[in-house]
Amino acid sequence: MSIDEEIEIMGQRLHSKIKNIFGRSLSIREVDAGSCNGCEVEVNALSNPIYDMERFGIHIVASPRHADMLLVTGPVSRNMELALLKTYNATPQPILVAAMGACACNGGIFGNTYASGGGVDKFVPVDVFIPGCPPRPQAVIFGIMLAIDKLEQKISKREVVV
Repeated sequence: MSIDEEIEIMGQRLHSKIKNIFGRSLSIREVDAGSCNGCEVEVNALSNPIYDMERFGIHIVASPRHADMLLVTGPVSRNMELALLKTYNATPQPILVAAMGACACNGGIFGNTYASGGGVDKFVPVDVFIPGCPPRPQAVIFGIMLAIDKLEQKISKREVVV
């Protein structure tokens, strides 16, 4: 199976999940908490003509108030800690949070130092970890699918009302 076919199959599955849960598109606010920008390049690649995530019902939004999900990259630097918390608190419930990249998952090469607090889960609850340095766009699409599955489970247990 070619990469194009793989992306198309994953994307169509993701699109049907998004429509089933939200009845509309999934809005994502990407938060750079102190990364090297490698993950941001991959997020940007998701909107190019090859991946074109908008055709699968995924939109990057500028405001956390319009977001259904936060996609956090980088280790949480001391300078970005407050900004991440404010962004998380401004996002409407239920919030899905994905930690994208090795640094967001566990601090990566930056670890827990005087300048970095480590992984995102030390600051906000994380639903999905997307490993890689940086993760490939297919991994990001798969991670978003896993986050939606987690939301679906919460809804079926009636923990969350969408």
